[in-house]
Amino acid sequence: MTAIVEEILAGDKRPTGTADLMLQMAEWAAAAFARFDRGRIEKIARAAADVAFAHAGELAEAAVKETGFGVAAHKKIKNELTSRGLFDLYSKEDFCSARIKAELKMVELPKPAGVIFALTPSTNPVCSVYYKVLMALFTRNAIILSPHPTAKGCSVKAAKLMAEAAEQAGAPVGIIQIIEQPNLPLIDYVMKSPRIGVILATGGTPMVRSAYSSGNPAIGVGPGNAPALVDESADLNEAAKRIVLSKAFDNSILCTNESVVVAVENIADRLLQALKSVGAYIAKPEEVAALRELLFGLGSFNTAVLGKSAVEIGAQAGIRLPSNTQIIIAEIDRVGIDEPLSKEKLCPVLSFLRVPHADAGITQARALIRLSGAGHSAAIHSKHAPTILKYGAAVKALRVAVNAPCSLGAAGYGTHLAPAFTIGTGFFGSSSIGENVGPQHLINWTRIAYNDDPKEVFGDFGGLDANAGGPALALGLEAPISLGRLQEGADAAQDPLPMPLPLSNSGSIDEIAILREEIRRMVLEELRGAIRS
Repeated sequence: MTAIVEEILAGDKRPTGTADLMLQMAEWAAAAFARFDRGRIEKIARAAADVAFAHAGELAEAAVKETGFGVAAHKKIKNELTSRGLFDLYSKEDFCSARIKAELKMVELPKPAGVIFALTPSTNPVCSVYYKVLMALFTRNAIILSPHPTAKGCSVKAAKLMAEAAEQAGAPVGIIQIIEQPNLPLIDYVMKSPRIGVILATGGTPMVRSAYSSGNPAIGVGPGNAPALVDESADLNEAAKRIVLSKAFDNSILCTNESVVVAVENIADRLLQALKSVGAYIAKPEEVAALRELLFGLGSFNTAVLGKSAVEIGAQAGIRLPSNTQIIIAEIDRVGIDEPLSKEKLCPVLSFLRVPHADAGITQARALIRLSGAGHSAAIHSKHAPTILKYGAAVKALRVAVNAPCSLGAAGYGTHLAPAFTIGTGFFGSSSIGENVGPQHLINWTRIAYNDDPKEVFGDFGGLDANAGGPALALGLEAPISLGRLQEGADAAQDPLPMPLPLSNSGSIDEIAILREEIRRMVLEELRGAIRS
């Protein structure tokens, strides 16, 4: 008996045993969840969104305390936007039902990815969990989250709250899971598992590249470096308010934040005064040098200033700032690798560049995005439609916020872009997605297409249920198949549903095999219970 138990446990490969179990549970849950109708999905998503919204402030404070950066009040706003805000938007859409297009003689059936592996960052930990979980629920996918190690506490709490609420509302056990002690070997193991349907990666460039090289389908993003062009036609006071609001939001931790203001010369001084009047500090030349050394003196961005306030950064650079300072303006005279302040800065330090005219500004904006941030975001403050159009056509950014704070505007808040905290950078940024990632990216559609010959009559599909007549699947024992790269019938180590009793070589019932299977089920059930608790 002991030998059999040891054999079972050894087969689970202890370093990855918990991950194997999470993957199997997610696979079972996804198989059942894929059969739920829109009404059940809406009830489950609403329950998860409501509990997330109720804990938005508490988890915002927990994120700041755990990571040491950002603004709790701003994180609360993001948490609310990605809970009830996201639910209110997508609950109006249907990612579950068949679409009958009689005029095209076509029926479209939604097919979930199955199991989503979602990597979440330290910069936006809780709102990323909220956002990715709700996208998975709306599209009937299971999700396994891997939080950044420096934000695992608040992330785990957020995921568990949503999982409990979803299960109480009728979701299968295991539909939302999170790796509580993430480490690189474990993440790599899950990322490469053939049980994964798609990887949803938000984080640093190395992690995103790893996701794309995993062998599984992946949706990843690249870094930002958003230029903000301000021309003569802009309302300078409004532009200044929006820029400061955006750059100061959550201490500039969003990758959509403005990196460099590119100002036409004849309005540059007036714009600086307007920026100063709404909380910007204009650094002196020697202070700009100190900021350059603090932020990039080690050769790359100093993560010690990541998400810190302007006052904290000023103190580290030896600059005494008024306590109400929102951002620091550092004027530069060029863009390029020899001017590190023209690179992405995830902190409230905003570079400022003068240009002789708008066309020169467009050229400099293109240079900024060549330096970093290809495919990401840009902003323009202008009332001149030809300039706005020319700017949008010239810069290699796939979202351009016009007369709006770029941090939230490019992320879909305050504009009509899709609200998202995974910002696709498209081909320019080596990403598979060129828009703000939404639920539509987590499903595929099977298209049943009739012969277009008028003599071939399209069938009557009204009122039919694509899942009707399929095998009844007990919750928790949904399917002995994989929804990832392992296809039904492929060789795979899986936990099957009850099968015919095994026979020995002599043709009699193999009692040892039965005992081994029974013990295996008992052990796995205990482990499942441990994960749920």
